[in-house]
Amino acid sequence: MHINDAVFLEDLCPKFRFRQWRKSIHKFTGKSCIYCGKPSESIDHVIPRSQGGLSKTENCVPACLSCNGDKSDENALYWYRRQKFYDPRRAMAIRAWLEGDLRLALRLLQWANPNFKVKNKNYIKDESEYKAA
Repeated sequence: MHINDAVFLEDLCPKFRFRQWRKSIHKFTGKSCIYCGKPSESIDHVIPRSQGGLSKTENCVPACLSCNGDKSDENALYWYRRQKFYDPRRAMAIRAWLEGDLRLALRLLQWANPNFKVKNKNYIKDESEYKAA
């Protein structure tokens, strides 16, 4: 059997593909809210759908229910600047995520929260192999 002849479960059940996509977004950040760092229970559109934001990985971030509900249909970057838990490192991570640079976004989240653990170890590889003389 050739790979092109195979039928995949995602092709038969589009909801399964959507569920897998949602899980992968949560997995990137270790199931923590990109805004405040609490456990994430939902997916938030950084640029709201009401303002033309798309449901794609670069525009969807994991968020806790309180941040997602409080943000409502505002632009995430403007809303986030007004929050008392504002952290410029997280703001840079949100901007990097929006630009599609998930690797940089995850590095910035690690910097903002030292206890942050990346669940997907293959996504970020430490390429620094420099040794002190």
